[in-house]
Amino acid sequence: MSRSLPISGVAASADAVDAPADADTFDATSDAPFAGALTGILEVYDPAMCCATGVCGPGVDPALLTLARDLRWLSAQGVSVQRFGLSQEPAAFVANARVTGLMQAFGDAALPAVLINGLVRWYGRYPSRDEMVKSLQEADAIDDCCAPGSGCC
Repeated sequence: MSRSLPISGVAASADAVDAPADADTFDATSDAPFAGALTGILEVYDPAMCCATGVCGPGVDPALLTLARDLRWLSAQGVSVQRFGLSQEPAAFVANARVTGLMQAFGDAALPAVLINGLVRWYGRYPSRDEMVKSLQEADAIDDCCAPGSGCC
């Protein structure tokens, strides 16, 4: 089962921070709301870690802190975020044929794997917030374009 993300404490209010006018002026390091619509399903398949998020113990990896913040932000923007840990939820890895295939091909080097709308977008590393936003926008544009009756496909 996927873990829900706590969304508290760091969310910026929309009237406290100016939202960017468009994706060209988007600041990936800001907690400001994104001006465009972000939709889709983002799944993170984490390697085996000591705890569910890897943000524990005396030596916390800064990349995991950044990822946790970025996932909370994406969730607040309307993206459905699911995160699975190999140590805690091995069945989720087996149930996803794409993740299983990555692990068969690359072993432990395949993780972390990040999927958007069921498609593998990154493996072997965590993407930046900017990369995730751009990929979600591209996935949404493809979905819009290829909708029945859209005339573009």
